[in-house]
Amino acid sequence: MLRKVLYVLAAVIVIVAILFFAIVPGRIDHSLNTTLHKANPDHRISWYDSIPFVADLHCDELLWHRDLLARHSYGHVDVPRMQEANVALEVFTIVSKTPRHQNYDHNSGKTDQIALLSFAQLRAPGDWFSLKSRALHQCDDLHASAGRSGGTFRVITRRSELEQYIRDRSTNRKLTAGMLGIEGAQCLENDVNNLDVFYKAGVRYIGLAHFFDNEWAGSAHGMKKGGLTAKGKELLHRMEQLHIMIDLAHQSTSTIADIFANTKGTLMVSHTGVRGLCDNGRNLTDAQIQEIGRRDGIIGIGMWETAICGTDAAATARSIKYVADRIGVEHVAMGSDFDGAVDATYDITGFTEVVYELVKLGYSRTDIEKIMGGNVRDFWLRNLP
Repeated sequence: MLRKVLYVLAAVIVIVAILFFAIVPGRIDHSLNTTLHKANPDHRISWYDSIPFVADLHCDELLWHRDLLARHSYGHVDVPRMQEANVALEVFTIVSKTPRHQNYDHNSGKTDQIALLSFAQLRAPGDWFSLKSRALHQCDDLHASAGRSGGTFRVITRRSELEQYIRDRSTNRKLTAGMLGIEGAQCLENDVNNLDVFYKAGVRYIGLAHFFDNEWAGSAHGMKKGGLTAKGKELLHRMEQLHIMIDLAHQSTSTIADIFANTKGTLMVSHTGVRGLCDNGRNLTDAQIQEIGRRDGIIGIGMWETAICGTDAAATARSIKYVADRIGVEHVAMGSDFDGAVDATYDITGFTEVVYELVKLGYSRTDIEKIMGGNVRDFWLRNLP
């Protein structure tokens, strides 16, 4: 009898485990990466598909262990939807650690939700414990997708690769490409030398802190919200040497000020809003916007409510205009935060709605083409190694 009970118990455990690993990760993805609206076909501007280079500066799709090459009915980005939306380039960012009960105000780095997610996704055991390992595996996943795509999807790491891609895509609009960035340098595991490892893996921009203060810098969402540490200044110097761009998204006010004061490296904001329209500590002040423009940087405007204080494409367009009015249309771009555990106003096919709203604001086709991707293309052509 005891043996039968043990057999039944073992069978129940196996069934529960199978259901957990098969269902739970997808359910989490479904519930956290939602879309508020679908694009209206009647809003698709007649020349939208002729825009030569549509691009976005921030997407966290790699965190979710999806097949990037397959179309999904959930989440925000995959290659088929990029093709539908005429998107040439998406920057895929690496999230290596987020705190439990994550919020925009005060977070400690003592907890690690991504460890639990890595376990649930049946990632390699090394990913459960090592931030560096899980981040590098996300890099590997993007390169693997390119390898499986039959040439439809590429990973861009150098200026020469981007130049070739632009030439190839001029005759084949179904080609797509991605680049790699990092949210939070905690995945360097307190060792500046690990920057070279991630550079070789293709990473081309890094935000020093994400949702909590770390050994490099203070976060806008951290407990202390301090500035650069001595090691952070050392990291900035090495990033400048390698032509790795500095992402100011999620950085504390003190960190941003310290970055302005301590480096001549290339600055960008991959996904943000502006305090002039949406006043919170996550967004940029007018002074910060002016300094980024002065340094020939680029600012990506988001598609989620905390960034834009709205739930539609019109709110994104208003924030784009706010930046363009202050530092010029050449310095603003799309920075959606797709698949970043946000309620996005649209998925990537909703870029058509942003164009529709920019037309309503009176922007010319030339300026809209810059905003929707031309500025990103030119920024990378200027700054990639």
